[in-house]
Amino acid sequence: MRCVFVQFRCHPGKTYEVADAIYDREVVSELYSTSGEYDLLAKIYIPEDEDIGQWLSARLFDIAGISRTLTTMTFRAF
Repeated sequence: MRCVFVQFRCHPGKTYEVADAIYDREVVSELYSTSGEYDLLAKIYIPEDEDIGQWLSARLFDIAGISRTLTTMTFRAF
């Protein structure tokens, strides 16, 4: 499994609805409300044989109320 972090910027007043929709899809390991440019931060494990962009697009990025996302891939450095 590959670990990625996805930050979500939501339309004003839609953060709770977006968070509920993300949880309903049961694809995130952890989900946090954050301060700053983005409203939510999700930790997600994606199977090694999956294309990360397609996997995320098919499972998360069609949720109403999301205005922007930022995906950060992780690498084993040590």
